[in-house]
Amino acid sequence: MVQLGRPLLKQYHNMRLVIRMSMGGCANRPFFRIVAAYNKRARDGKYLEQLGCYDPLPNDHGEKIVGINFERLKFWIATGATVTKPVEKLLGLAGFFPLHPMTVTNAERFRRRKAREEAARASAAAAEEETPAESEAKA
Repeated sequence: MVQLGRPLLKQYHNMRLVIRMSMGGCANRPFFRIVAAYNKRARDGKYLEQLGCYDPLPNDHGEKIVGINFERLKFWIATGATVTKPVEKLLGLAGFFPLHPMTVTNAERFRRRKAREEAARASAAAAEEETPAESEAKA
């Protein structure tokens, strides 16, 4: 049996594996890598393996690009890695996990807000149509 020396044991004591996002890209153009790393490492620091990538800015077709290696993701989850909430939401949208409850809630809020805005536009348009007709009738 191999035993770790004190410096190595101290360095890796209480470290957990996490699957999280590591940011890259340049100013005003973020790009994220989905990585398996130790939780004590810096966000953009060393990682054990890159599992995928995520481009949050829409392309010409209005799509946000996500690429994930599901085989390696299954391997790291089986070894006991925990998944952070942003990655969990992405994996829910990809169909790997069930949808995160806040994803559904935010979608419902967005639909309601959009319906309210459309109703406000329709009422404003109706008010504009009535206003010229009333001014012509008075004249």
